[in-house]
Amino acid sequence: MLPGLVYFLIFKILPMWGVLMAFQNYQPSLGLWGSKWVGFKHFERLFQSPDFWMLFKNTFMLALYNLVIYFPITLILALILNEVRHEAYKRTVQTLVYIPHFLSWVVVAGITFLLLGSEGLFNKIGETFGQPRVDYLYSTDWFRPLIVMQIIWKDAGWGTIIFLAALAGVNVQLYEAAKIDGASRFRMMWHITLPAIRSVIVILLILRLGHFMDLGFEQIYLMLNSLNRGVGEVFDTYVFRVGIQQGQFSYSAAVGLFKSVIGLVLVWSANRIAKKFGEEGIY
Repeated sequence: MLPGLVYFLIFKILPMWGVLMAFQNYQPSLGLWGSKWVGFKHFERLFQSPDFWMLFKNTFMLALYNLVIYFPITLILALILNEVRHEAYKRTVQTLVYIPHFLSWVVVAGITFLLLGSEGLFNKIGETFGQPRVDYLYSTDWFRPLIVMQIIWKDAGWGTIIFLAALAGVNVQLYEAAKIDGASRFRMMWHITLPAIRSVIVILLILRLGHFMDLGFEQIYLMLNSLNRGVGEVFDTYVFRVGIQQGQFSYSAAVGLFKSVIGLVLVWSANRIAKKFGEEGIY
């Protein structure tokens, strides 16, 4: 337990002092205590910015797609893997779906360019059938589906690990009793497996809501270009472009704190709703 406490103290608790920058005109030479305090000035600038609602909509839509598409897919994939009875085949499939997680977003973006670029494989195949070229990488219609598909391909397998661990703990005697009663595998999954891991599903969903607005910087930044920026610019890339590249550290801290507050509200709300429905929640 001590290593875990030390980890959270060093990497999670102590860096929280950095949020003070959001209320200052931070100057690196003066430090946190020497910089001038400006209250909510940077938050007012963010909310009054003409880009705010564009950023909020883009971030919210991508986060929502990830939540309603990616999260159920990890659960469904875990249930399918759990139904595989041939152990060697099961482990082979698990390994294959885990591997993309270890690739960097640079590699994933490179593969996407090779497949979906104007000279990519998909357009070449389409041309052989007389289809016109499609600019997937520059299309505002394709940007969000591409981002979600990349996340699913890269991390869906990795996201099944906790579900598979929970499924391994389900009492096998329940399945044997159901077999005697003539239950099909779908019935056993519906009436035994899902209720048994319901609390794990709820906890993972609540924890995921805590990172609802965190879409990750690398993936979005690598897929952005001047033509899809209107639907692709999110708070994470905005912080880098406006806050970091232009040296506006306090403004970028205010944007980050705004995202964190939304995540906190979502976790608190989801936890209360879960408890109202009889679940344990996360606290």
